[in-house]
Amino acid sequence: MTTTVNALQVTGPKASFERATIERRDLRPDDVRIEISHAGICHSDIHTAREEWGGTTYPLTPGHEIIGTVAEVGDEVTTHSVGDVVGVGCFVDSCLQCEACKDGEEQYCTDPGVVQTYGMEDYHGEVTKGGYSQQVVVRDHFVVKIPDGMDLAATTPLLCAGITTYHPLKALGVGQGSKVGVIGMGGLGHVAVKIAAAMGAEVSVLSRTDAKKDDGLAFGAKHYYATEDGSVFDELAGHFDVILNTVGSGIPLDSYMGTLGRGGVMHNLGAPEDNLEVAAFSLLPNRRSLSGSMVGGLPETQEMLDFCAEHGITATVEVIDADQVDDYYEKVVSGDVRYRAVIDVASLA
Repeated sequence: MTTTVNALQVTGPKASFERATIERRDLRPDDVRIEISHAGICHSDIHTAREEWGGTTYPLTPGHEIIGTVAEVGDEVTTHSVGDVVGVGCFVDSCLQCEACKDGEEQYCTDPGVVQTYGMEDYHGEVTKGGYSQQVVVRDHFVVKIPDGMDLAATTPLLCAGITTYHPLKALGVGQGSKVGVIGMGGLGHVAVKIAAAMGAEVSVLSRTDAKKDDGLAFGAKHYYATEDGSVFDELAGHFDVILNTVGSGIPLDSYMGTLGRGGVMHNLGAPEDNLEVAAFSLLPNRRSLSGSMVGGLPETQEMLDFCAEHGITATVEVIDADQVDDYYEKVVSGDVRYRAVIDVASLA
């Protein structure tokens, strides 16, 4: 027997969202059933729903930023209990046996590979369905605890945007006195600013215009530069230790590389449709490098949430009803959301 729940789905790349019912599996011994309260809208949801990255399986129920309450647990579950407030992020299964999984980096599972939260065939041959729904059933290992006292709507985007930015900042050794640039201050970038500042970095926002300057400084940035004035690249030559690129469109990468100091790293988090191109002599002087990553593993996701709770960090969000999702997809694409949209899943009832 399965459980039927309300959800949102799209049936094609140009289709609008429609209300539908989907099936959630009966619990396996290591499963957790979660009654979802909030589901975030990530730009990845839009790319996938519109098949901009190719290979989308329809009908699609997106959503990989999920918070809710544990409603039921399988017989072998010891890490979560009914009534716990928990979260689910970008993936819901992996082999747990390969070196990456054993190292707590399940997102890099190699055999047979990580199972994403929606739109991907799982190890049992079923296509996963995401958080734009009333319930989700997830293997217990892939469920994290939400620290007490956190605003649930504003915490929801941390399940993607939070760990996506925390992971490289930690891996690159960002700490007290590090000079960090954040390209773009949208849904991903504004969280990066907050986390890097809490780590002790001197944070600079690199945004096309001054439109978000007041917010950037309020979020913890010490400096804000409008890059439409190309002279800022000369002003910042050799300045940064780390730059996080959080935008999903093309940028003049060589210009930004010039703002890195000796051993500086440009770390890419955005996924533009076109290739990233960089000249060899943007890298060779001063041992500069270009890297990238996708989210983080489960231990680090829990660590990130605990860090954010300790430092009072959440995303800045607009809470919306299910019937507003199509409109907010357009707002996300046009950059008109401040700064993440989160669905109140009660509106699916």
